[in-house]
Amino acid sequence: MDDRTRQPAPDFTTPALVFLFINMLWIFGVLWVQWGLGAVLLAGLAVNHLITRLERRLTRRG
Repeated sequence: MDDRTRQPAPDFTTPALVFLFINMLWIFGVLWVQWGLGAVLLAGLAVNHLITRLERRLTRRG
């Protein structure tokens, strides 16, 4: 058995947020090209609403 101490897991928060930004950027770009700025605004509002609901849910648990 290996008795060495385990190294802590690397923090992938920043790369995950950058990847999320890149994905949202191209998705919003496709929405804009297909249906216009209104669709991007509605999608942005929907994402904002979902984030707010998630935040409220997590603060109620903790």
